[in-house]
Amino acid sequence: MSQVIVVIGAGSIGIAIARRIGFGKRILLADLRHEATDAAARVLSDAGFDTSTTVVDISSRASVEALVAKANDMGDVFGMIHAAGVSPSQAPPEVILHVDLYGTALLLEEFGKVIAAGGSGIVIASQSGHRLRALSADEDRLLATTPVEELMRLPMLQPDVVTDPLNAYQIAKRGNSLRVKAEAVRWAKRGARVNTISPGIIMTPLANDELSGPRGEGYRRMISLSPAGRAGTPDEVGAVGALLMGPDGGFITGSDFLMDGGVTASYFYGPLAPPKD
Repeated sequence: MSQVIVVIGAGSIGIAIARRIGFGKRILLADLRHEATDAAARVLSDAGFDTSTTVVDISSRASVEALVAKANDMGDVFGMIHAAGVSPSQAPPEVILHVDLYGTALLLEEFGKVIAAGGSGIVIASQSGHRLRALSADEDRLLATTPVEELMRLPMLQPDVVTDPLNAYQIAKRGNSLRVKAEAVRWAKRGARVNTISPGIIMTPLANDELSGPRGEGYRRMISLSPAGRAGTPDEVGAVGALLMGPDGGFITGSDFLMDGGVTASYFYGPLAPPKD
């Protein structure tokens, strides 16, 4: 049977990874907006990739189950690249948690049921998850292992607790890396691997929304005071994704790869550090 790579979120980062690992396989592009999948599919098809498209709402179990069924009908699901989500400037806290946290947990659960032996998955998290306060061991465990349909009922995620979009995003992205760590154990039973990449500011449409949004000045300061002194590119994330999903990454699973140009290092130990009381 054909090997199938599913790309959820037809944006720059997911496509950059798919271009490196998808040749000779069938690529299924899924996004909430068919305009996004159609545009990405034209680029990939023109470059010789076997590409199909579909629409998915990752916050809906029925929609995710339909996506998994479609991918499974196309062949052996050999890869999942999850790069969909919303940013702090795009949605209120409850939407961010439902899409970025619940939606990711749902995808990991459902693709973990069909992923082929030798297959692998990538979840795109964020540097933001690394700047959230330290959670307790119990909070870590709850984010990592709470059954998907109970996740949004956790007391720590309620609207009176999570009131700020950036805090919601940080919790969701920390939760993504914790969830992947736990799911790696379950995926291993099928002979598959799964990892997280936590990029910093990568020049994508989502990053442009942030740079032109209410937090834009802070993001520009973050770039200028980072050790790298610049934003990253989708191709740089694509190179790490290709390593993790390819044979050279065969010993890597349940891991999170922070690639932010040193922003987090500067936040803890450099000029981006918050002032001390």
